[in-house]
Amino acid sequence: MAKKKDERSFLGEMSFLEHLEELRWSLIKSIIAIVIFMSLAFPFSEQLINILTLPNNQLEVPPKLIFLKPAGMLMVRLGVAIAVGIIAAFPVLFYQMWKFISPGLLNKEKKVVLPVVFFSTVSFILGVLFAYFVMLPFILPFLYGLGTENIVPTINISDYIGFSLRIILVAGLAFELPMVSYFLTKIGLLKPQIMRKFRRYAVVVMFILAAFLTPPDPGSQVLLAVPLLLLYEISILISYLVYRKKEKKEEIFET
Repeated sequence: MAKKKDERSFLGEMSFLEHLEELRWSLIKSIIAIVIFMSLAFPFSEQLINILTLPNNQLEVPPKLIFLKPAGMLMVRLGVAIAVGIIAAFPVLFYQMWKFISPGLLNKEKKVVLPVVFFSTVSFILGVLFAYFVMLPFILPFLYGLGTENIVPTINISDYIGFSLRIILVAGLAFELPMVSYFLTKIGLLKPQIMRKFRRYAVVVMFILAAFLTPPDPGSQVLLAVPLLLLYEISILISYLVYRKKEKKEEIFET
């Protein structure tokens, strides 16, 4: 059997301080990317706020959105610009993360970094769109409907924006699960058997996460937990396909 040419020599080639220095530069580049996109987003903060408030304004009887402090709208605009900056810089953040760990990967594993960055970005965008077009239009009427005849909602815009952005960002990150499964299986740190073994525990964990990350009502919790479970099953399938492909290659190599 031929010896493998690639070896993981990351720890041998880089000292601990060099490793920290590489991490520092990755963080600096990520922060710079966020600041740049945030600066570009701030002049368009009014249009972005209009987009975020559209699910509220499209309701049959939309609650009035107000701000309660003199600097309230300034903080809202800054918060929206920061959130959009993070979302827009996501490909850069993901690339910096993979670039940081790539010295510890084999050459064949490094080849999957760019495709993983691309599809991770696509998955994140799909999660954002799911939250905006499905979750928010479902959750908002339910929460507003908890009012009474004499108690009607008048929402602080900062609370509304914070709530909406939290749902959007959580959904975007949740949609990363299949890509994480693909990459970890590709580099040999995950097997589909492990994911199947812990499926029952994953169900409990996902419902607990949904309870913490969404408003305290069963509808929104289920609306987040069900996609998480579907993504987990998709992740198992992806892990299985990648693992089987690796096994076949190893069998051919051995013969």
